Amino acid sequence: MLIRLLRSYLSPYKRPIALLVLLQLIQTSAALYLPTLNADIIDKGVVKGDTGYILALGAVMLGVTLVQMVGNIGAVYLGARTASALGRDVRAAVFDRVQSFSAREMGQFGAPTLITRTTNDVQQVQMLVVMTFTLMVSAPIMCVGGIVMALGQDIPLSGILLAVVPVLAVSVSLIVRRMRPLFRSMQKRLDTVNRVLREQITGNRVIRAFVRDAYEGTRFEGANTELTDVSLKTGRLMALMFPIVMTVVNVSSIAVVWFGAHRIDSGGMEIGALTAFLSYLMQIVMSVMMATFMFMMVPRAEVCAERIEEVLGTSSSVVPPVAPVVELRSHGHLEVRAAGFRYPGAEEPVLREVSLVAKPGEITAVIGSTGSGKSTLLGLVPRLFDATDGEVLVDGVDVRTVEPALLARTVGFVPQKPYLFSGTVATNLRYGNPDATDEELWHALDVAQARGFVEGLDGGLDAPVAQGGTNVSGGQRQRLAIARTLVRRPEIYLFDDSFSALDYATDAALRAALAEETARATVVIVAQRVSTIRDADRIVVLDEGRVVGTGRHRELMEGNETYREIVLSQLTEAEAA
Repeated sequence: MLIRLLRSYLSPYKRPIALLVLLQLIQTSAALYLPTLNADIIDKGVVKGDTGYILALGAVMLGVTLVQMVGNIGAVYLGARTASALGRDVRAAVFDRVQSFSAREMGQFGAPTLITRTTNDVQQVQMLVVMTFTLMVSAPIMCVGGIVMALGQDIPLSGILLAVVPVLAVSVSLIVRRMRPLFRSMQKRLDTVNRVLREQITGNRVIRAFVRDAYEGTRFEGANTELTDVSLKTGRLMALMFPIVMTVVNVSSIAVVWFGAHRIDSGGMEIGALTAFLSYLMQIVMSVMMATFMFMMVPRAEVCAERIEEVLGTSSSVVPPVAPVVELRSHGHLEVRAAGFRYPGAEEPVLREVSLVAKPGEITAVIGSTGSGKSTLLGLVPRLFDATDGEVLVDGVDVRTVEPALLARTVGFVPQKPYLFSGTVATNLRYGNPDATDEELWHALDVAQARGFVEGLDGGLDAPVAQGGTNVSGGQRQRLAIARTLVRRPEIYLFDDSFSALDYATDAALRAALAEETARATVVIVAQRVSTIRDADRIVVLDEGRVVGTGRHRELMEGNETYREIVLSQLTEAEAA
């Protein structure tokens, strides 16, 4: 997964990568050449007392060092720049894919893990690429080059390398194999911490209201402790790696000095060659250490890449049409024909053979007990979901064949839990119509019965709105969401229990104003409150995902037991009549 992800997103940067490899080759070659020059200075300059030779080779060493420095700076710059571009592209790809998800895929993954995958997981892959370009590219060059140069200094002494490199490789591979499952567990525990923290921040008012601070603290402590335990296990393995490497390094250095001293004593090796050999040994071991450091990052990056690919490889169940309809001839006619919907893996469908017709100039209401499928039914119209059976028609055209932008202009949807974005009242109201004037905004607020409290805010239309609208009440949030849809002026209005947080007086005033504002539009209202929908032109009764009755209030009271039970649970017999 990791290789496939990197191959896909690094392919546009082949030229910078090629230049980076060239620079790393130059700076590593320069680093490998320095010990040989140093050996020559010792053997031919210091031993013989030739100061001119020492100065001449010293100048050459300065030039080689300068080349190494320039090559290293250029490689690090290109590596950091390319890795940052990779992170940007992968984040954008994950964001675009998540934006295309329907409510089904959003529910399948969940917001906490999608946030973690877009931020932390991408960052882990990006960090691996940075370290690869800055360390790993030069490590094999330095390792192979160091072995070759060490052989050039003294072949018998190079036999020590035959023992050192395999021991390091085996030690590192054993540790890395144990780290991979721990990194996978760490990312899942990170998801859990993210989820718990998100719930506690979002539900802060509920926690305070029920005095559950201690319970939530314990819950977070549990999730945090689980993440800490896995991190400690991983950290212990990582901490074990460096002592092993350094032990091998020190033992091999002692062996080189010991056997090298005997070689010098027998006249088979010069002092400068031993010094150079020690330098090459350190370079070889340093390259192995750099590779070791990379191997510590690879398992976690692999896990993160798998999680990223899981998102990128998930296609939305709501697919844009291949040949979209770009124009609708009628105006606001909505029909649902034998529609059904089933969540993946569910034993029972949420909706079964639901049929209804909503016409312009009429108010169609949908009512039913909790879990009867009302919100799911409304979600089929703007394609928050796609019907798994039957079809949904807008102006006689299946919504699955309508251009998404056209469908969005035609259908205005106010969800059950309205969401406001951080900004101002004006930016939220203009979300669906950026060109709306202030007069249009105030008119929409008038209809939504929101002008009074908006005028009372410091700044009016420019008053700040917190993320999610948490600085306004639930009823104010609902009215602003309704006003936002009114600003767009669609042909079909869908209200998913959008009046539940309003008092009866505001509810009645809002419905009266809406009736006048949407007189020529199609209005579909889902509600639990009978008083909200009793005057509707058509009431559709849902029970366990099926339509069990359609008609006006009086007709249903006389002939539909399900509707009658719902009404009498809220009103007396006299009030219902």
